[in-house]
Amino acid sequence: MNHLKLLNTALILSIITIVYNVVEGIISVYFGLDDEALSLLGFGSDSFVEVISGIGIAHMVIRMKRTSVEQRDKFERQALRITGVGFYILTIGIVTGAAINIIQQSKPETTLPGLIISSVSILTMFFLMRFKLSIGKKLNSDAIIADANCTKSCLYLSIVLLASSGLYEIFKIGYIDILGSLGIAWFAFKEGREAFEKVRSNKLACCCNDNCNN
Repeated sequence: MNHLKLLNTALILSIITIVYNVVEGIISVYFGLDDEALSLLGFGSDSFVEVISGIGIAHMVIRMKRTSVEQRDKFERQALRITGVGFYILTIGIVTGAAINIIQQSKPETTLPGLIISSVSILTMFFLMRFKLSIGKKLNSDAIIADANCTKSCLYLSIVLLASSGLYEIFKIGYIDILGSLGIAWFAFKEGREAFEKVRSNKLACCCNDNCNN
């Protein structure tokens, strides 16, 4: 597969990621609010922030199809800044929500939607991660490999949601959902920090010409 086909595949994967996160975010936030499940609400909000990051990646891949890319452009750096701020705001929101739930002794009506959504997400993110990693290695692109690692973080996030949702359905203890939401908050903080680190580093190790072919 030549470099142009690889880049087209990378673009398709980035678009799939964006569309999936939008759908996942809408469904998760709806059921998170309806069932008062903080972990699912946080998970859905995280999906919306991931959309901004995904748009930046798609923009970068389009640039890679036109010319060699060695640095992030203004649009990509701004997308990363917005992503970083979004994750930090999400972290504060989840921690605040967890504190309120502890004070009010609130607990979800059910976390069954969380079980279903996280299971679908684990399968989807695993598929996307493997393909992005394969494409990134073939293109020798640190940026696409980094995107694959970001997808891996989403996979871990889904596992946290699956665990907290499953345990809550078994034991019906409100603190389980709160702990799950705090786990999601930790991932959100970590992703926010990484977004700003990418802005500061700026440079990309990327090879997108015929010499990249394996």
